[in-house]
Amino acid sequence: MVEERRSLIPPFGPLAGVRVVDSGRFVAGPWTATYLGEFGAEVIHVEGPPFHPPYADPSRSLVPTLPAGAPVDEAVSESWVQYSRNKLSLGLDVRAPEGRAVFLDLLRQADIWVESSRPGTYDRLGLSDAAVWEANPKLTIVHVSGYGQTGEPDRLAQPSFDLIGQAYSGFLSLQGRPDPEPPMRAGTALNDTVTGLAAAAGALMGYVSATRTGRGQVVDVAQYEVFFTLLENLALDYFVRGVVRGRHGTGHARLYPYDLYRAADGWVVVAAPTEESYRRLAVVMGLDDPAFATDESRRAHRADLDGAIGRFCAPRPVAELERLGREGDAAISGVYDIARIARDPQYRARGMFTEWEDPVAGRVKGANVAPRFSETPGGVWRGAPWLGQDNERILRERLGLDEGRVAELVAKGIVGAHPPPTNVKRPPPFYEREGL
Repeated sequence: MVEERRSLIPPFGPLAGVRVVDSGRFVAGPWTATYLGEFGAEVIHVEGPPFHPPYADPSRSLVPTLPAGAPVDEAVSESWVQYSRNKLSLGLDVRAPEGRAVFLDLLRQADIWVESSRPGTYDRLGLSDAAVWEANPKLTIVHVSGYGQTGEPDRLAQPSFDLIGQAYSGFLSLQGRPDPEPPMRAGTALNDTVTGLAAAAGALMGYVSATRTGRGQVVDVAQYEVFFTLLENLALDYFVRGVVRGRHGTGHARLYPYDLYRAADGWVVVAAPTEESYRRLAVVMGLDDPAFATDESRRAHRADLDGAIGRFCAPRPVAELERLGREGDAAISGVYDIARIARDPQYRARGMFTEWEDPVAGRVKGANVAPRFSETPGGVWRGAPWLGQDNERILRERLGLDEGRVAELVAKGIVGAHPPPTNVKRPPPFYEREGL
């Protein structure tokens, strides 16, 4: 149980009472803390100077920005709006000795610290793991990086981004059509966000261990390793049988039928990888050719079966194919884009969209939190903070600094903020205009 401690945020969720200090930058590290914050952890995001655009954390400035048409100094990235909800913001220069002292005071009261710099960065600032544990022996330290904290020095020193993680992990080698077509990257920052989820899980495992033993430990999260471990039996396939798996376009290397087909008004996925699922699909589509009777024969006559499935799908709209699949208990789904998702009754019934007030962008609507807890649900209690939005509360209420000391830190440039203008005119958002 988390002991009763005064929180700077409303109590909610399964992680109520857990304190997180987040000094990560650029998606993977910050998303780790965001995920914890969406389930009730108190997250303080620490950002260093400059305390104005261009920010030290470029996530605040990625395009597109809101409000539409606002100058850079008055706008905020849509990515920041979605991925930095539920956080408190402290603008603090940890390079200065007085800033480091404030940072250490925060860590003394924290359960988890998440950072995402290159290895050695905090050591050079006098904030090594050993130094931090002297201040708080129970702290779980989460290092998120491209290549990990140990290994080949040349590799550790390299910069890494989401696409680099996709490439180095082996993931990218499996995406897209076979050579000579190029590999196809994931359509979102999938490596960054999945790394963030893995780091959040690791942070909580470390926290549970620390509550039991009284000792903190390092959670060393390397972007490429997270993706590598999720590539099914890729490594086993190679080490046991010498198989180098390649790209198969929209199809699957082993499962069949398991592919995309053109419908009259879009694309559908047809998935029948087991004997029972294929039997049901065959009834729905009238696939009674004896050449398709077994898994082995279906593979041997793949072109013929693909043609039969394609001819069944081509004249029918997606909605009809989905209905036929439901009626026959066959796995058929349209390929949904966000315009269709926004109007889908299942998404709406599950409440997967939520509105919140962003301090810069205004009223917005985006993805809700998942998974769902029956007794202690997560949620969105505030929008993504502007830089330094919570300086006063954190320094005075959390750390007990008096007004004069806070003013002194601000005067020295160790603490800073960039509040948004108060007279911004925001056009009605698309979802209000469309009645969504």
